[in-house]
Amino acid sequence: MPDWMDIVNIIVVVSGLTLVLSGLFFAFTLPFLKNPDRGYLITVFTLLTFYCLSDLTSQLSLVYFPEGHMMISKIAVFSESLFSSMCLPVLTMFILTGAGKKIKGNLFFISSVTTWSIYFMLLCYTQFTQSIYYFTEDNIYHRGPYYPILLTPPVILMIINMLCLASCKNDLSKRQFFAFLIYLMLPLFCMAIQMVWYGILMVVLGTSLAAAFMLYFILWEQMHLYLKQREEIAGQKISIMMLEMRPHFIYNTLTSIYYLCEQDSKKAQQVTLDFSTYLRKNFTAISKKDTIPFAEELEHTKAYLSVEMARFEGRLFVEYDFRKTPLFRIPPLTLQPIVENSVKHHSLDPDMEPLRISIRVSESAEGNTITVEDNGPGFEAADNNEPHIALKNIRERLKLMCNGTLSISPREGGGTRVHIFIPFSGKLLMKES
Repeated sequence: MPDWMDIVNIIVVVSGLTLVLSGLFFAFTLPFLKNPDRGYLITVFTLLTFYCLSDLTSQLSLVYFPEGHMMISKIAVFSESLFSSMCLPVLTMFILTGAGKKIKGNLFFISSVTTWSIYFMLLCYTQFTQSIYYFTEDNIYHRGPYYPILLTPPVILMIINMLCLASCKNDLSKRQFFAFLIYLMLPLFCMAIQMVWYGILMVVLGTSLAAAFMLYFILWEQMHLYLKQREEIAGQKISIMMLEMRPHFIYNTLTSIYYLCEQDSKKAQQVTLDFSTYLRKNFTAISKKDTIPFAEELEHTKAYLSVEMARFEGRLFVEYDFRKTPLFRIPPLTLQPIVENSVKHHSLDPDMEPLRISIRVSESAEGNTITVEDNGPGFEAADNNEPHIALKNIRERLKLMCNGTLSISPREGGGTRVHIFIPFSGKLLMKES
C-alpha cells in the first residue's frame, strides 16, 4: 500500500506535468512569441513533458504495479533521466543564441555536449550494473553505493551553463538573464537536497517550477519587445505622416498670406503667426514618443483651423464646447488630423453650405471623451483611402499609448461624428502645477 510520501510524490509529478503542458500550450499559441524563443520553449517543454510522464509512470509502476513489472519501471526511470538531462545542452545553445554568439566551435557548447554524452553512456552502463541503481525482481528501486556518480555530469552541465550565462551577461537583457538564472539555480538547489535526502521528488518539483518561471520571464521579455516594436512603428507612421504634409496646403496658405499683405496687413500677420504655430507643432511632434497634454494638441488644432478660417472666410465655423482646457494627455497628432479630415471632406465648396465643426470634451467616471462633429458629406464620401489610413494610424496609437479608443459614426442631419475616449490612468493624468 502507498504511504503518504508516495501520494505526495504523485501529486508533485502531476502538478509538474500540468505546468509543463501549460507552458507547451503557450509556446505554441502566443502570437507575439518569436523564434528562436518559440522553438527553444517548445523543445524544452516537450522534453519536460516526456520527463514528467516518465516519472509519473515510474511512480505508478513502483507503488501500484504488482510484482513482475520491473521492466516498465526500469524503462520509465531511464527515460526520465534521459529527457531531463537533454534540457541542459539545449539551454547552453539557447543562452549562446540569445547573446548573439556562434554555437559552432564554442567552448561552452562543446563542453556541454561532451559532458552530456558521458552522462548518456553512464546512464546506459547503469542498466547493466547494480553499483549505481537497480531494481529487484519484486519491482523495488534501490540506490547503489556509487549513485552520486550518476548525478555528477548533470551538476557539471549546470556549472557549464552558469559559466556560460556569466560570460554572456552583458549580451543578454535583464529578463533573459534572470530567466536562465532561475532555471539553473532552482533545480540545482533541489538536486543538492535530493542527493542527501531520498524522499520527495525535489528535482521534479524544482525543474517544473523553474521552467514556469523561465516561461514567465521570456514571455515578459517578448511582450516588452512586441509593444516596443509596435510603438516604434507607430512613431514612424507619425513621422511619415508629418513629412508627407500636403504641399498644396503650404502653397495655398502662403499665397493667401501674399494677397493679405496688401489687402489686410494685420490679418496677414495673424495668419502668418497661426501658420508658423501650426508648422512648429507638426515638426515638434516628430520627436514626441509619449503622450502630450491635451492643451498642446488643442493649440495645434486651433492654429490649423485659424489658417483655414482665414483662407475660407465665411465658409468655415468652429465651436469649442468646454469651459476650461481639460487636464489629460493624448498621443500627439490625434485631434488635429481628425479636424483636418473634416475640412478636406467638405472641400469648402462655395455651392455647399458652410462647414461647421464642433469640438466637445466631456468627463465621466471612466475617463474623458473628445467628440468632433461636422455637417460635411460624411466620412464614407471620401474618394480615396488616405483618411482611412490616417484614422487607422490614430486608432493604433491611441490603443498603444494610452489604451484609448476611436469610433466613427454618422451625424444626425448629415455629417460625421468622431468619438475619442481616453481612460483615466495615473500615467496619463496631467497634474496641475
